Amino acid sequence: MQGTNQAQPPAEELAYRRICVVGGGAWGTALASVARHAGRDVSLWCRSAEVAEAIRDRAENPRYLKGIKLASGIKATTDMAQALHEAEAVLLITPSHSIREMTRAIAPLTSPHCPIFTGAKGIEADSGLLMTGIMAEEAPGRVIGAISGPTFAVETAADQPTAVTIACTSRATQPGSMAAARLAAALTTYSFRPYISDDLTGVEIGGAMKNVIAIACGMLHGAGYGENLRAALITRGLSEIKELAVTMGGSRETVTGLSGIGDLMLTCSSPKSRNFSYGTQRGQGLSDAEVFEGRPVVVEGRTNAVTVTDLARKKGLHMPVCEMVRSIVADGAPIGEAFANYWSAPIEGEPRALDFKIAHPATSAAHSRFGGSKT
Repeated sequence: MQGTNQAQPPAEELAYRRICVVGGGAWGTALASVARHAGRDVSLWCRSAEVAEAIRDRAENPRYLKGIKLASGIKATTDMAQALHEAEAVLLITPSHSIREMTRAIAPLTSPHCPIFTGAKGIEADSGLLMTGIMAEEAPGRVIGAISGPTFAVETAADQPTAVTIACTSRATQPGSMAAARLAAALTTYSFRPYISDDLTGVEIGGAMKNVIAIACGMLHGAGYGENLRAALITRGLSEIKELAVTMGGSRETVTGLSGIGDLMLTCSSPKSRNFSYGTQRGQGLSDAEVFEGRPVVVEGRTNAVTVTDLARKKGLHMPVCEMVRSIVADGAPIGEAFANYWSAPIEGEPRALDFKIAHPATSAAHSRFGGSKT
């Protein structure tokens, strides 16, 4: 996006007035509360009638945001047509596996001029499409966007300072009139600060891959390794994100922003992250069936580990950190063995331009130390 010194209309003139959030989980509810605090007319579609009633009548979501007081006046409903009626912008905040189905449902119920933004992060298994690619197929001709960044829903809903990136396909002649800018104007509050991007691919690649890296960090943390290794995994994981983003047409600069390294740092460093927590529990020796005390918790990185590496392989890219996670969560490799394979790989130049490899001189020792004692 090129900068401009031209005067822009006041934010209130740009802002969407009526916003519909589709998805009454933690993040969807938090964004609905943000939009309401910003003074917008907000509707929220929920699958659960119980959740919708609690949000509408008591300004709380006891299932997903227990103890958090939400903005009052959110029109929560289980009626999709009612929620979408006269919406000027839609935020589709459902799990990645439901994006195609939900976009297909939304499209005929909204104006073709109504943009759809998603907060889902991932790559579709069969098609290799990013979330907005799926949306573009199901709502052709529509302006499509994404909202991403280092966010825990509970903090955002509690009015803790939060920054995000909002990106979209752009047909606007001026940056200020982009759908992403209009949504940013509509959501900005004293505690919620959006930034604007036209690099939709870069924003989405960061979101799709950071959960995989978070699982890697969690697993090795749970297995007893220290902060040195976590920093190395984050850094090398970031390199893999950059490589795929650029190959797909995105910008390296975007990957060093909120939707890239910002989201990566948060997700890889806190037990509030479901992916990091899942990895930690696996590293402590729990099976897939035993993590989260057997509760059905959405862990996007498990699926993304396969879809990201499938896409990378098709593009001829080697992503050792993501491949390590895939070997564990999809192929059943023991954590210690998978880490030993990763750690004892040939020594490489850090900048990709320095193209050389030398055999690792301590491969056997690494396998003996990590593959045998850390499982």
